[in-house]
Amino acid sequence: MKSFLKYMASGIAGGLIVFAGIQLTTVKPTEIQKPQVIPTSFGFNNAPGFTTGDFVESARKSTGAVVHIYAEESESLARKKREEKRNRMRDPFFDFFGFDDFFGGNFYRPKNGSGSGVFYSKEGYIITNNHVVGFADKITVTDSKGKEYKATKVGVDPATDLAVIKIEGSNDITPIRFADSDQVKVGEWVLAVGNPFGYLTSTVTAGIVSAKGRNLDIIKGEKAIEDFIQTDAAINPGNSGGALVNLNGDLIGINTAIATPTGVFAGYSFAIPSNIVRKVVADIIQQGGDLDRRTSLGVGGYDVNDEIIKEFKLKLNTPEGFYIEEVEKGSAAQLGGILPGDVIVAINDTSIKRYEDIEASLKYAKVGDKIKIKVNRNGKETTLPVQLKKSF
Repeated sequence: MKSFLKYMASGIAGGLIVFAGIQLTTVKPTEIQKPQVIPTSFGFNNAPGFTTGDFVESARKSTGAVVHIYAEESESLARKKREEKRNRMRDPFFDFFGFDDFFGGNFYRPKNGSGSGVFYSKEGYIITNNHVVGFADKITVTDSKGKEYKATKVGVDPATDLAVIKIEGSNDITPIRFADSDQVKVGEWVLAVGNPFGYLTSTVTAGIVSAKGRNLDIIKGEKAIEDFIQTDAAINPGNSGGALVNLNGDLIGINTAIATPTGVFAGYSFAIPSNIVRKVVADIIQQGGDLDRRTSLGVGGYDVNDEIIKEFKLKLNTPEGFYIEEVEKGSAAQLGGILPGDVIVAINDTSIKRYEDIEASLKYAKVGDKIKIKVNRNGKETTLPVQLKKSF
């Protein structure tokens, strides 16, 4: 019995000790330390020039400059194209028994489609993609306020997939303001403005610039120019020809393509840089029609190196330039006075180290442009004025 009472007393004493310990170490609800509350931002709010509501202001400035475009190919134009195709094929059996005969003359259906455009000037000029309006002869424009206009096609440039159309009779045009696309930085916030799927007018999506200088090989032709800005702002069919703008609402690109396995936005979109757009659009308006960029000097030869210098006994200060071995008859080079044996060392004050530099210098040149070509001829440099011609 004594042993039992001894154990009970020990247990009670131990319990009191544990209870006392818990009371000393447990924090009461009223004593819980609250975390420090401090003002915070969403990361980009502290970026230089960024203020609350910049997305709103950028959207407000740019949506008024973006229009919806519905483009149609008339039946007469569709038949004309079919006849031209028939003539090109020169197939005797094509005329004898063609698709039109079998299907009652209506097998070839006129095309139609929709896209977006951006007001370029108060005179009613609108920028869009060649693939949006290039096929069409009937174009309807709807502005951001829902007013419709009939538009005429001013000209297209297949090499850059750009086009210019024009409306008349509007006194309420808000042209887009251009930014310098060369200054655009990867990681910069941008907005895409357009009319996805043909009916979601004045839609704005946000993203960042993912990359610059993308070449996708989607524009066909030997003189195709691709230098796309890549963004993860959502762009879908119908956005083509719309605006990619910065946080000031200024144009940095014309939305043109998406990378997708499904036909809709899947993570990356591409826009033609505004610096290319500005030059091409100005050329189309000035020329008043389609641009033909199939220009070339009409020369053949070799990139200069030590072996070329030794073989042709060239008198050069540095092993750089393009050695001319042949000049095409009737070419711009021949008419400009370039001779076999010359070494092209500069075009328009830009140094030429290899043939790729010549291509880069003529990248945006068009038929009729005048350029200055500096050549080394027998150790002496001379500058020749050359007017570019159409190449065949």
